[in-house]
Amino acid sequence: MQFKQTATLVALATLAAAQCNTGPVQCCNSVQRADEPSVAKLLGLLGIVVQDVTIPIGVTCSPISVIGVPGNSCNAQPVCCTNNSFNGVVAIGCTPININL
Repeated sequence: MQFKQTATLVALATLAAAQCNTGPVQCCNSVQRADEPSVAKLLGLLGIVVQDVTIPIGVTCSPISVIGVPGNSCNAQPVCCTNNSFNGVVAIGCTPININL
């Protein structure tokens, strides 16, 4: 039984990783457009300029290394982002993914 659960978790992690070829799957507290006032203010404070104000921005994000393992769950929005180089404060170009396959 435990082997079956482990195999399922590995399969889910592999599927999620396949959905995200730009880096680790991220868990973000929220995902909003760059032109949302709170997000625009945060981007401004960080000195981040985005070319497209409709681009989805993940706010307060952390990577999910292995999905389904205790301590690596995502109770918010799992996403794949094109730019995760802001230490989790924001992530740029985020697309929601389904990790509950």
